[in-house]
Amino acid sequence: MIQQKKYYRNLKDFYKSEYQSHSVLEIDLKSYQIGPASNLSSALAKCTNLSNLTLSLEQNKIGSIGVSGLGYGLAKCNNLSILTLNLYNNQIDNEGVLGLGSALANCTNLSNLTLNLQSNLINAIGASGLCSGLSKCNNLSILSLNLISNQIGATGASGLVSALVNCTNLSKILNLQYNQIGEIGASGLGFALAKLNSLQNLKLDLGYNKIGAIGVSDLVSALANCSNLSNLTLNLEQNQIGEIGAQNLGFALVKCNNLSNLALNLYYNQIGAVGASGLCNALIDCSNLQNLDLNLQRNLIGSIGASGLGSALGKYTNISGLALNLENNKISSIGILYLGSALVNCSNLSNLTLNFGFNQIDVEGYLGLCSTLLICINLSNLTIKLYQNKISEFEQLKVKGKCLKSKRLVIFKIINKW
Repeated sequence: MIQQKKYYRNLKDFYKSEYQSHSVLEIDLKSYQIGPASNLSSALAKCTNLSNLTLSLEQNKIGSIGVSGLGYGLAKCNNLSILTLNLYNNQIDNEGVLGLGSALANCTNLSNLTLNLQSNLINAIGASGLCSGLSKCNNLSILSLNLISNQIGATGASGLVSALVNCTNLSKILNLQYNQIGEIGASGLGFALAKLNSLQNLKLDLGYNKIGAIGVSDLVSALANCSNLSNLTLNLEQNQIGEIGAQNLGFALVKCNNLSNLALNLYYNQIGAVGASGLCNALIDCSNLQNLDLNLQRNLIGSIGASGLGSALGKYTNISGLALNLENNKISSIGILYLGSALVNCSNLSNLTLNFGFNQIDVEGYLGLCSTLLICINLSNLTIKLYQNKISEFEQLKVKGKCLKSKRLVIFKIINKW
């Protein structure tokens, strides 16, 4: 039986409701200015049948006292199994987040937790303490934790993961952008993740953290100890990886023997042609890799790099899904023609997305690319992004017409807007 969700956008209506009738509940109080002295906590404590709660409290100046009180109320919801809690920008410090973690430890049935603590005042002690509390939620299987723009640093990054070691069935989504983690923090984070032997699914966002070649190599090399890891999403945008770091990243990922789905964001990392080719050449040995989402936007790859990239990708004989973002890389028509010619060798490729926006490609380049790709015997889903190139709207129609002649393509999209 599907349980009906109750939705409230103000506290007055919620306070008038029958608390015990709530099973699936959403309360949206964004910028409501409820402050720390709200009766919301005591009201939630009376929702004894609540199993699924979404609570949006961003930008409310709740503070540490308020969030500790909120935790007390949530701890009384004994049947709570799914919780989404948005506490973005609420002036919450270590004291508050420690209180929240301790309270949530009493939610013994909690299995799915999404917690947004972006832009608060949490440092290493708070992050580690929070996760120490969450580690006591024995049934927790899915955790999405957003700590963007706090002050957790190198020590906090490794500390929060170490605190979760005993959560053996946990799939993790950790967003740690803008936290000054650096080389040492990335290495320590990898050391902590290596202890999660049963980890199968990991989404890790480390964008804007001044991580270089050594840090990224240590981080990913440690993941080789996670022998069950099959799904990895790793965001390293706007760090300092460089071409050596990109190649080392590839060599480290190869050690993850069971990796089947990989999403890797290396936006604006100065990896260049050598780094891009080296990364993809190393990944050839990931024999179980089936789906690859690779963002190499703004990396000075050029036509030579695109050609080298294609030569490597053409050896991915088991891959069925490929999304390749080469936007803003000074690639000409020659580069994508070589790339397309190589992709023909991916005999199992069925889903392909190519982003060539903001390059130097003309209509002949795109027509040649399409002619080549249509040779791919199993390709059924093709998306090409060609905005901001040397191609007019009329010429774009010619490219589209060329691809639509294929009888194998089930889905075809051409995107010409940024």
